[in-house]
Amino acid sequence: MTVWRALAPAKINLGLFVGPVRTDGRHQLVTVMQSISLADELTLSDAQGQLADDELHCPGVEGPPTDNLALRALVAFRAQSRWSAPPKRLSVEKRVPIAGGLGGGSGDAGAALRLAAAASQSGDAAMLHRIAVTLGADVPAQVQPGRWLASGAGEVLKHLPAPSQPLGVLVLPSQATLSTAAVYAAFEEIGVSRDAAQLERLEQELAAVLQDGAPLPAPHLLHNDLQRAARRLCPSIGQALSEATRAGADVALLSGSGPTVVGLFAGGQALTRAQTAARRLSGRTPAAVCALTVDAAFGAPSRLDQ
Repeated sequence: MTVWRALAPAKINLGLFVGPVRTDGRHQLVTVMQSISLADELTLSDAQGQLADDELHCPGVEGPPTDNLALRALVAFRAQSRWSAPPKRLSVEKRVPIAGGLGGGSGDAGAALRLAAAASQSGDAAMLHRIAVTLGADVPAQVQPGRWLASGAGEVLKHLPAPSQPLGVLVLPSQATLSTAAVYAAFEEIGVSRDAAQLERLEQELAAVLQDGAPLPAPHLLHNDLQRAARRLCPSIGQALSEATRAGADVALLSGSGPTVVGLFAGGQALTRAQTAARRLSGRTPAAVCALTVDAAFGAPSRLDQ
């Protein structure tokens, strides 16, 4: 039996700026999505028994399998590519916090698309992108791990070079979870969305400062418009931000819609400093994690013949 394996890295947001709601109900945004080494592991193999459809094995994730983005990605790939192979078993080993603002489900969907393309030997990048757009704002940038400048509602992507110097990431998960929809609703109540001109200017600034592989954007660009709304719903975010700063992070900010906080370490001894910070917080619950930035090779599917 042939088994395909891929890692689904989490993403962090190096700046997140939010505009008005579009006619399709999604918010306009500008953000840099950076893949990191904290990752779920997915395998795709032949289903056992007389099944009519693909099956999902994803311990620890509640809800019907049909709601899972990874399985939805596999089903959508079959429909788009007309791949008629017998039913498959998609297994997901979760390591990325659920509903934490790290794009765990979206990363799983991206990995599922890579696995399906590898197993079927079909589906080009354009087709995978079209499918990803239908699955959610974070999915298109996670079809191919790396560093992306995203605009529109996440579907307009510009590839950015990997950091030219090491960038350490301290990940501070939360015991709480946050609904993305709830955070955006709180954001709307606060009423601080940006207009189109502001978003365009911020997009241009991010592209200019990162086009040569700078580890981080300028300080004024390392801002998350959703942080205030998320803190209103989950006050413990403030404590996590303080923990990251006290541990020595150059910058601490919310990732995505939260509640996960990340501390960023750039410059000399960045990785060592991030590892030291993680050790300082070793007694924390949930435990702090030290991660590195990664590129497309990190999530490439591999074939295991059994």
